[in-house]
Amino acid sequence: MNEEKKICGIYTRVSTEDQAREGFSLSEQRERLEAMCKFKGYEIYDYYEDAGISAKTGNKRPEFERMLDDIRNKKINTIVTLKLDRLTRSVRDWESIITFLEENNAYLDCANDEINTTNANGKLVSRLLMSVSQNEIERTSERTKIGLSGAIKSGNIPGHTPLGYKREEKKFVPDPLTKDIIVRMYQLYFEGNSYQTIANIFNEENVANKKWRDNTILQMIENPIYKGDFIHGKRTGKPTYYENVAPPLVSKEMWESCQVQKKKNSRNYMRYKEYLFLQKIRCPKCGRILGGKATYKKKNDKIYYYYGCEKCKNNIKEDKIEESILHLLSDILEYDSVVNSFFLPMLKSKLTNPKEELSKELKVQEMKKERVRKAYINEVFTLEEYKSEISIIENNIKELERQILENEQVKDLKFTKEDILIKRDIDFINKIKLPNLYNQIVITWKDLTREEKGKIIMNYIEDVTLKFDVDGDYIVDTVNFRSTFFKDFKSLYDEGYIDWKFVSLDLDGIGYVRFSNYIPQEKVEQHIMRLREYYDVHYYEGILNFETGMFDTQKRDDDEVIRIFPLEKFDTTKTKINMGMIGVSKDNEVRVENEEELFSTIPPDDITSNEYIFRDKVEKNDDYEL
Repeated sequence: MNEEKKICGIYTRVSTEDQAREGFSLSEQRERLEAMCKFKGYEIYDYYEDAGISAKTGNKRPEFERMLDDIRNKKINTIVTLKLDRLTRSVRDWESIITFLEENNAYLDCANDEINTTNANGKLVSRLLMSVSQNEIERTSERTKIGLSGAIKSGNIPGHTPLGYKREEKKFVPDPLTKDIIVRMYQLYFEGNSYQTIANIFNEENVANKKWRDNTILQMIENPIYKGDFIHGKRTGKPTYYENVAPPLVSKEMWESCQVQKKKNSRNYMRYKEYLFLQKIRCPKCGRILGGKATYKKKNDKIYYYYGCEKCKNNIKEDKIEESILHLLSDILEYDSVVNSFFLPMLKSKLTNPKEELSKELKVQEMKKERVRKAYINEVFTLEEYKSEISIIENNIKELERQILENEQVKDLKFTKEDILIKRDIDFINKIKLPNLYNQIVITWKDLTREEKGKIIMNYIEDVTLKFDVDGDYIVDTVNFRSTFFKDFKSLYDEGYIDWKFVSLDLDGIGYVRFSNYIPQEKVEQHIMRLREYYDVHYYEGILNFETGMFDTQKRDDDEVIRIFPLEKFDTTKTKINMGMIGVSKDNEVRVENEEELFSTIPPDDITSNEYIFRDKVEKNDDYEL
């Protein structure tokens, strides 16, 4: 080194991991470096200490920067530090430091490393040591990434716990107190509400005792954790996507639908009071989504709704579209009232709200309440703080008690998926046998308000495509369902627990026949016996020929077909399949005293009978044409 007097700045740095691994606290480093300066005759100008900051590139180290400023201002000419890696662990950064020291005629002296930056050999040694240090940190980083990846895949997700979850054994589990908030948030957004509208609703109801903002709702709607996935390293530019690492609070279909919905939602999108098919109708010429408009006729005090394309300059009447798919809309309403509004929520409740978990969380909240009470007694809380904390806990306890009661009520119902098909068949038979009473009790599509109709269309239909017929007029081509509805429906349909209508041809022309999928023979027999508790239904068997569309069974002349279904699993190589059919006479005869019970009850599923469910014999020889 030069013989000029060394006026030094002592630089110490420690991160939490360094202190735990090596035991070199800031005070210990300072003590050692003061001893070295005294031994070498260095004058100590100042101390520069960065606590809890690593030496990675890009980290802000205030004291390090202050030391460099003092070198520029000629207040010090030597940096004294414990090890080279206290300054940096990057070869690139080290080159910058060497250049800086040379430009400012300054030096570096390390207590544990033989570093001498006044000559070429010393600089070479420092570069070698820095390369070793950088290699070590890169290898450590690789091992950390591998370990972190394995932890995430096993469900141990880093970072804060998002609303709707809590941690048990380091893993996310649904929080009984807040998970329904997330489910409701996604449903509200799915229905067309904007972020701000949802925030306003939550603030008005004081949901989760927090202040809601539109940006908060946006971030939660976009967070893939709620469908069970996780993205790590989003800020690094090289994010890693992990699938199915947390229990989902919403289905992947619902999550994806909400991402698509972002393109549609706006402050004016929630307008199904005005337009039933807003953002649903596509132009028959260019395929664009049509805008809505309306005209008011003072003469009959009626509003007429239209959809039009700015490019193609066409007008499409809303009532014509509604009328053309009325049978489909009626079917969707029946599905919504029987399945989506009653059976599925309860089935999901039995799966997602186990009583054991709710009871466990209730005990946690009661213990927390007791801890808060003791803390107040010991004057840890003020009276205002105590009241605030107790209010939150008591609300949590009430919510848990409500869910436990709901769980017990659902459990007592003892319904099964088979009950869905029973209820659907009973409703269809009621419509045939008791049309007047049916029209009085059952809400049909024509009974709905525009707002109710719009909500049904919003929830179930993705869009409607139109086409031109031979006369040049537009007609409905296809109706595309939203994936959230289609998944639940398809699951029930594939299992044979729900029906759907298909076009059929008979002597009266085009009609519809209810069709369900295969279920085992014993379940068919049980189903027939349950229906016969209420009605004199008839069961037929036969063979359906796919090529001719003929079903070679004979039914009674006065029977209305309730439903047909395969008696064996479909085989695409076959041209024929064994089919079953349920029919009922069109008279008003029923087997209950109070006919209104038929609209609110279903027969039990534990009916036993020695009666064999045989094929009903009829003398008519004509085939039934589908």
